[in-house]
Amino acid sequence: MTLEEYLQAIEHLNLWAKHYYVLDDPIASDEEYDTLYRKVKDYELKNPHEIAPDSPTQRVGDKVLEFFSKSTHIQRMWSLEDVFNLQELQDWIERILRGSNCETLNFFISPKFDGASLNLLYEDGILKSAATRGDAFIGENVTQNARTIPSIPLKIAYKGRIEIRGECVIAKDDFEKLNLERLQQGENLFANPRNAAAGSLRQLDPKITAKRKLQFIPWGVGAYDIADFMESMNKTSQNSFFALMEQIYTLGFQKSPFVELCNNIQEIETAYSHLISKRDSYPITLDGMVVCVDSIPLQGKLGFTIKAPRFACAYKFPAIEKKAKILGITLQVGRTGVITPVAELEPIRIEGAKVSRATLHNFDEITKKDIQINDFVILIRSGDVIPKIIKSLPALRDGTQTPCPIPTKCPICKSELLIEEKLIKCQNLSCEARVKNAIIHFASKKALNIDGLGEKIVEMLFDTGKIHSIEDLFYLQPNDLEGLEGFKDKKIGNLLNAIAATRGVELWRFINALGIEHIGEGASKKLANAFGLEFYKKTYEDFIILEGFGEEMAASLSEFCKVNLERLLRLLKIISPLCSAQPLVQDSKIKGKTFVITGTLSKARQDYQELLESLGAKVSGSVSKKTDFLLCGANAGSKLTKAQDLGVKIINEEDFKTLLN
Repeated sequence: MTLEEYLQAIEHLNLWAKHYYVLDDPIASDEEYDTLYRKVKDYELKNPHEIAPDSPTQRVGDKVLEFFSKSTHIQRMWSLEDVFNLQELQDWIERILRGSNCETLNFFISPKFDGASLNLLYEDGILKSAATRGDAFIGENVTQNARTIPSIPLKIAYKGRIEIRGECVIAKDDFEKLNLERLQQGENLFANPRNAAAGSLRQLDPKITAKRKLQFIPWGVGAYDIADFMESMNKTSQNSFFALMEQIYTLGFQKSPFVELCNNIQEIETAYSHLISKRDSYPITLDGMVVCVDSIPLQGKLGFTIKAPRFACAYKFPAIEKKAKILGITLQVGRTGVITPVAELEPIRIEGAKVSRATLHNFDEITKKDIQINDFVILIRSGDVIPKIIKSLPALRDGTQTPCPIPTKCPICKSELLIEEKLIKCQNLSCEARVKNAIIHFASKKALNIDGLGEKIVEMLFDTGKIHSIEDLFYLQPNDLEGLEGFKDKKIGNLLNAIAATRGVELWRFINALGIEHIGEGASKKLANAFGLEFYKKTYEDFIILEGFGEEMAASLSEFCKVNLERLLRLLKIISPLCSAQPLVQDSKIKGKTFVITGTLSKARQDYQELLESLGAKVSGSVSKKTDFLLCGANAGSKLTKAQDLGVKIINEEDFKTLLN
């Protein structure tokens, strides 16, 4: 095979793949494809320096990643405002008309798929990177995984720089097969297709992603030069989003199964009714319909709110309700020991997923909804929300129903439970059900901050029997980690050094790492400053008099120290945390003021918190009437809204600098 024949073979393979995966119109047999693929692979083995970037062999990721790097989007990935009924849609359109000074508008309509958003960056026609939405500004670089998805072109005809945005989804049938395989292998099941797509996209081993049959369907663009793009497509119009998307599809992307241009609200509602009627028969899960102003210049004029574009919204489908029978109620124990009742259901199907369990949240919820074992109940699922029980159906009771007893002992370790108003909690730090999640929290950033010991690594170490408790982390040896997936000499050394570096950590971090119910970062600092290394010897009466400590905090803390005394002493001896003297508070005009921090700032929130506390200010996690200032960055959410409602003074970083000066 010559170089020219090699390049022609790649064109044939990519064309055949497009017809098979994107157009659902095969034009070559599997045998023809496999034969030509092998010839291409043989050529590349002999000529490794001539491998084309769009060769189908480059879709198979051979390198297993240790972690995902970060990737900054050139243009922010906005989320959409939701509307739930015709009246809300009418109100949204009226706002658009007022903002645009137009009497009529055209709207681009497409399904809203229930998947994971993905941003693809192409430069010079080559796929350069792929990133998840993340915090809208920075996502995770999942390029290797994206390259394994057949409906993502590795090469496109447009040579300029462009961000193609869309949804990474998994078909209902493929989702069911995937969950069946996981069930047979004893693995946890995915809750729904969206959960499966997101989890498949974030695999450190691209070969796993390649097996998951993911699809990519574009819904928009990020950064690009529209004039250059449309000119390269031989199109003169630069005004229509509908026309823009039609050109995007011609680049080799999978076309959305339903797109329309609507001229008024009646046509939008007709399209909405059509999609709802086809909802169950669609191979991919839908959770609504996207309504977008078609005029691109007008999109620019309308602009954005702090969270979403003003020119587009998600017209959400109504919640799906199903009747199910509760066969029993089991108890789950979480990281902090909270006992969660879970309803075991007679299996039913909702949105392509077989549902056999649903959380009941807490026993107060069970009482309010009058739920009993053997009851028929109504389950609801709206959009990407996990199915939940909204009410029981007492009229269908036949006498076999029995109340759910409130437990007094942990179902796993049999320790006495701490019973509060709504929460029932196991305080035993050694409880096996708590251990894995407790270790994850113990190593997290605001606790011991053990670099390289994330959730996946903890699960691997725990599931392979390398650790059974928090203390086991400190006795790990290099030979314990050798042979584990992804662990090489450098990674082993880095992890063991990071664990060793926690010795002598600040006492407040140690307390926070314990995961005591109601005791967070702020309370941990107060405990460290008030009692030092003897905090565990104190009583409820000692804790209750601390500023900001209520009855629940004091009760939880005293119970925790009593149940876990031996464990605490062992950890204190291993880690030897340091209790530095409380820093002197500088005199300042913000001394005694209460701040809440929200949004994306130029520095980490932790840095601002430490600065504020050093100046005598208080930092709270929630906005209330007692809040003096809301330090607000970009992409703020509900805290900003509440602050506006309460009349709290809102400042940005420049205002903050002025305030200090």
